[in-house]
Amino acid sequence: MIVKMLHAKGMRSEHAYTAAFASIGLSVASWCGSMKAESVGTARADRWGILIGEWAPTFFALGLALANYERDHEALHSTER
Repeated sequence: MIVKMLHAKGMRSEHAYTAAFASIGLSVASWCGSMKAESVGTARADRWGILIGEWAPTFFALGLALANYERDHEALHSTER
């Protein structure tokens, strides 16, 4: 299971949520930067912004999966004591 492996490697839900918000900011920055650099038009700038912006839902979903795993993992280990 990918979530279990990521958790074992030290990734937590907060990391995924931070990456999601960072990708939103990077999307806006990329779009603005492409708009200034592009003299041809907005087509390429829009594509860059959309491409990077599509990462955010994936990171939010991963954060939710990790949060659920952390909650279940903590509940399992707290009852073992």
